[in-house]
Amino acid sequence: MPDTPAPAPHGAAAPLRAVDFDFALPEALIAQVPARPRDAARLLVVRTDRPEDRGMLDLPALLGPGDVMVVNDTRVIPARLRGRRGEARLEILLNRCDDAGLWQAIVRNARRLRAGDLVVIEGAGELSARVVENAGDGTVTLDFGAGPAALAAALDHAGQVPLPPYIARPDGPTRADRADYQAIFAERPGAVAAPTASLHFTPRLLAALEARGVQRATVTLHVGAGTFLPLRGEDPRTHRLHAEWGELTGAAAATINAARAAGRRIVAIGTTALRLLETAAREDGQVRPFRGLTDLYLLPGHRFRAADLLLTNFHLPRSTLFMLVCAFSGTARMQAAYAHAIAERYRFYSYGDACLLEHAP
Repeated sequence: MPDTPAPAPHGAAAPLRAVDFDFALPEALIAQVPARPRDAARLLVVRTDRPEDRGMLDLPALLGPGDVMVVNDTRVIPARLRGRRGEARLEILLNRCDDAGLWQAIVRNARRLRAGDLVVIEGAGELSARVVENAGDGTVTLDFGAGPAALAAALDHAGQVPLPPYIARPDGPTRADRADYQAIFAERPGAVAAPTASLHFTPRLLAALEARGVQRATVTLHVGAGTFLPLRGEDPRTHRLHAEWGELTGAAAATINAARAAGRRIVAIGTTALRLLETAAREDGQVRPFRGLTDLYLLPGHRFRAADLLLTNFHLPRSTLFMLVCAFSGTARMQAAYAHAIAERYRFYSYGDACLLEHAP
């Protein structure tokens, strides 16, 4: 079992209300396609109460030699499937594979399924899955009975890119989405949502960062379907995140810790990298190797220990991700930054623009 650090206290002393993280977002600002080229995205820099309008190609000038970017190398799998049990039609979104090779999935019409039922996957030849357990909350455990290579080949043929629900694709994801929704760092298959801050990077931008002397450490966090679940109720602290599998190796920890000891900055590329860093962080800000599940939920009041800067996209109102950036940089500052972004017509969420946030202790 991994040596998992004790999580930092969650929540703030003052009451938290979902309404405090609300704002009016015009639907037209939710990006439906990415910037082309990717590094042409705009970048809002939030270091003070006066945000700066920049572009992603300005990132090397905003970082310094010896700073370390922490990137997530998870790879999105074609996790959205259609299946049937008898005459019942099912929509299946794979979420996480456990050590035994069983898949936890979110299934529309899951109430129709019982343990032992056989689900035939449409368009996948002979592929089917046996229901191991129905948790009763829409979550079902499936046994595909196939090895990883055979299952990956079947998913590649029958599965769809699991685009978020706010990206409108009436006829399903396009061929372009398969490339657009995959980051340049993607290596280890297992995510059902992209670490979207990484979608802005190109070989040109990485070369400029390398020339600037910016280092890179790679971690893995397989982003789960829970990232799309809406907040229910008015008290954010009653919400629970689905656990996601992650790994921060000894080599990555050594790179990060050496930079911090030298007074250089740690730059989390995306909220997924930040959550894994905080999961692995000790009280003194050093990180140690980690391998296992994390359900760390970052709300205002959390004392961040492992990152100085966060590159992230713009998030939706009342979402756990907007609460995370408020926790990192301050709610009032982020509300002001988002008001500026809306007024200046920045593009929001997965295919949208980016912001670079400085930690406000």
